[in-house]
Amino acid sequence: MTPHFIGVSGLPRAGSTLLCQLLAQHPDLHSEGNSSPLCNALLGMRHTISDDPFFLSQLDTSFDASYGHLTTAMRGFLRGWYQDCGKQAVVDKNRGWLKAMEMLLQLAPEAKLIVCVRELGQVYGSVEAQHQRTILLDFIDHLADYDRLGRADMLFGKDRTIGAPLSDLQGIPDLPLAVQQRLYVLRFEDMMARPAECMAHLYAWLGLAPFQIDPGKLRVGLRESDSHYRMKYTHRQFSCIRAPQQHAIPPRIQQYIENACGWFYDMYYPAKT
Repeated sequence: MTPHFIGVSGLPRAGSTLLCQLLAQHPDLHSEGNSSPLCNALLGMRHTISDDPFFLSQLDTSFDASYGHLTTAMRGFLRGWYQDCGKQAVVDKNRGWLKAMEMLLQLAPEAKLIVCVRELGQVYGSVEAQHQRTILLDFIDHLADYDRLGRADMLFGKDRTIGAPLSDLQGIPDLPLAVQQRLYVLRFEDMMARPAECMAHLYAWLGLAPFQIDPGKLRVGLRESDSHYRMKYTHRQFSCIRAPQQHAIPPRIQQYIENACGWFYDMYYPAKT
């Protein structure tokens, strides 16, 4: 049986690690929890084949057959990644899935994607708090020398850690309705406040049998590497759900974020506007 594909994407510090841990509690799901290279591998395959002169020459004379070879090969690569998991569905976490959603649906038409979001001031606050705990280490993109507002500005840049997935979120309304219906936006705050209710609704949306999680007794999986991110974005798992403390955000930085990302608050946090 070929397992159905479930992607996890969204903002950093928005609960994707916890979500994958909660998904792993369901007996019909295979969820490894760590960020997966599968999306990157498929994108790399597309980039490589698109520059290959032998493949390009075949498109001139036998487009349908050559494009069919490529489709079959990429679909086989995706399916083969989890072929032996023995579960009804697999969960694969990578922030790139939202940008690549239309490609994913070409390869796995049944695929669904869960997109994690969180109030943006708290996303920034979580990153900044971890930086202060590890201040003798620089970020992978060298942000330690900026002041706090400058660091926030850089983090929200369109090619940066927060800004890149934020841009992908902004593009959701441009997707065809059939694609949008394959997306499930999950707010971190809802998952913290009502985990059992949120997961019951999510399991139903995924087409899984009903399953009741116990927020106070969770299985803990393998921990993802944090040194790759210079310890700035941790991925700890716990045996129970513990809501984090609210980060105190300087008013000037909070206002800057809300002004720059008003569309995000309109879409996902309208009570703040």
